[in-house]
Amino acid sequence: MTSTAMSEALRRLAGIANKDGRYTVDAYVFVQQSLAYAQFELGMGRPRPFGLEDEDEDDLDDPPQEAHLTGQQLCEAIRLYAAELYGLMAKVVLNSWGVKTTGDFGEIVYKLIEVGEMTRSETDRREDFDGHYDFQDAFQRDYQITRLEPDDSE
Repeated sequence: MTSTAMSEALRRLAGIANKDGRYTVDAYVFVQQSLAYAQFELGMGRPRPFGLEDEDEDDLDDPPQEAHLTGQQLCEAIRLYAAELYGLMAKVVLNSWGVKTTGDFGEIVYKLIEVGEMTRSETDRREDFDGHYDFQDAFQRDYQITRLEPDDSE
């Protein structure tokens, strides 16, 4: 993807964030990145590259059914991705973006759907994102730090 396409995608997300006012642009970018993470890293379907223009879509116009994630699947992918990126700071980072519950992920996703940055199936509902986990539990209490053992060869 060209830097121009990336810049345009970020401008669109910044416009959405500014107009909505509840979440920072970082929250919108993170949710889109989490979707790509789920599809690519977790094998939940084929990813749609961030910032892809409509004329660049080629065969992505009709993605395979397995490329679609439910609200619950996306919430879990977001949890894993946030923990991987931010560790024990995940809750703090998400909160700083205005995201305090899994329902906020749903608000962001549905705002992205509204402006054509994401798609939904006929059975998807905004409420599908509500109450999947408590941030304190998911990002702090249940977080485990793995200790690396020293390498004996040193």
